[in-house]
Amino acid sequence: MSTAPGIPPSWPAMSLREAHAALTAPGSPFEMAEVDIRGQRLRVWKNAPPTLREVFLLGRSYGARDFLVYDDERASYEDFARATLALAAHLQKLGVGKGDRIVIAMRNLPEWPVAMFAPMLIGAISTPLNAWWTGPELEYGVRDCGAKVAIIDSERLERLSEHLHACPDLKGVLVSRHDEDMAHPLAARLEDVIGRTNDWKSLPAGDMPAVEIGPEDDATIFYTSGTTGNPKGALGTHRNGAMNIMNAPFSMCRTLLRRGEALPTPDPNAPQKSTLLSIPFFHTTGCNAVLIPAISMGAKIVLMHRFDVERAMQLIEREKVTTCGGVPAIAWAIVESPHRHKYDLSSLESVAYGGAPAAADLVKRIGEELPKSLPAIGWGMTETSSTFTHHIGEDYVFRPESSGPALPVCDMRIVGDNGETLPVGATGELWARGPNVVKGYWNKPQATAETFVDGWMKTGDIAKLDEEGFLYILDRKKDMLIRGGENIYCIEVENALFEHPDIVDAAVVGIPHKTLGEEPGAVVTLKPGAHVSEKDIRAFVAERLAAFKVPVRVIAQDETLPRNPNGKILKNKLKPLFSGEA
Repeated sequence: MSTAPGIPPSWPAMSLREAHAALTAPGSPFEMAEVDIRGQRLRVWKNAPPTLREVFLLGRSYGARDFLVYDDERASYEDFARATLALAAHLQKLGVGKGDRIVIAMRNLPEWPVAMFAPMLIGAISTPLNAWWTGPELEYGVRDCGAKVAIIDSERLERLSEHLHACPDLKGVLVSRHDEDMAHPLAARLEDVIGRTNDWKSLPAGDMPAVEIGPEDDATIFYTSGTTGNPKGALGTHRNGAMNIMNAPFSMCRTLLRRGEALPTPDPNAPQKSTLLSIPFFHTTGCNAVLIPAISMGAKIVLMHRFDVERAMQLIEREKVTTCGGVPAIAWAIVESPHRHKYDLSSLESVAYGGAPAAADLVKRIGEELPKSLPAIGWGMTETSSTFTHHIGEDYVFRPESSGPALPVCDMRIVGDNGETLPVGATGELWARGPNVVKGYWNKPQATAETFVDGWMKTGDIAKLDEEGFLYILDRKKDMLIRGGENIYCIEVENALFEHPDIVDAAVVGIPHKTLGEEPGAVVTLKPGAHVSEKDIRAFVAERLAAFKVPVRVIAQDETLPRNPNGKILKNKLKPLFSGEA
């Protein structure tokens, strides 16, 4: 077993393998079973709900317990259940049936989980779209999945209204929080169906839809950016989503065993767990790693319209928040705030994040400023339904460069250029397998065949594993950067730059950023005699792509970009242009 520098002689009390074996033993809460999934024998959590329908029913069992908090709006689990069943019944009246796609495009609002779960209860496929997308990007998502109904907020209606005519499969649009007259004949108010948040308790109890749903039935489509410039819809099953509820509890128990401590006895009278959510529900992290596990354990989710560190600390104190984070930038904002000592943050038990590179120093700062809170990070993708590895507590403190070990139901291997499995410590492409890996890409058989091979998914990440199975992500095989949890494929931004009439060559690279991980920077070659300002180029891209994809820096030059003999741009020679090293 490897020993990282600084680990006390008494730690760990047992190896990772021993901890996993003890926790997954027959009869334990984390016992595993083997099932056949699309021709592959895979391990699953034996005691996890088989479908998201059962997750919903589990959530309803918490009754009057707080579920969603948004400013002065508050909904209990029973309130949420009534609103969800009311919306599910309305969708059935609109003709929505099993396999139909329902788009959800809105910012974090209490009605987002309602819009997410209602379609799945009637066998339809919930399809969240990135609320930061522009009108054309949203149109692409609606058209690509062939959505029958769209559930959106007022801002998304403004962006989509002129594009709805180009979405022939769309039969209805339900708009949340829109007080003006509906200009489009397809549009109606969501509040006319379920009311406002504080009114949900007055809705009828509702009946569960009489629709048979199985673990391998299609449940979700989450869009991830594509290397060709168009996003791909990752088609997930009910099992994919339901598997997530065991991940965090398992990792916490593993940490206790590695410390040599006894596992806690479940206490139904323990204070309610609470999560401060400022990352979007429409990402796999916000939905699969936060929303679904919260419902299963009866936790409270405190929503923020947008992240503001002062407001976040006020909410942590007021709502006794036990978990916060989402992306490293949020953790940095809290630990570096000069006002953090004005607030009681002692309820925090964990600061968890993923979706962007995290500096090793962040772990140290969390320990210094929030000593009662365990740092945690994980690795996952849209295609793995979020969490695949989980890293928490002392394991993370002593291996801050690692993303942690795979969950016991998941497998990882490092693969060489010829498809061979590489030994411990060798560098290659990370391949992943498990019950949380999606079926493939919606209506993209070629992309599916290229990415999913014999039950394994090619992640595109360059990585290595140590002797105990801890994962280290070293680079990305795909030309992609991650800005504060948002995937940005460089070719998509480059394609937008190429549309500019005065740009003849363009390349996008990642600029390191302390809290966001990295940001996009662009180097462009202009036509002879052309003069275009950096501001104008950024504005040009902003008209075509979501704001988070717009380069923060643009360097315009007359000379051609450096290329290798095969014509590929040498981006390693462009990155120093943004650091003054060139």
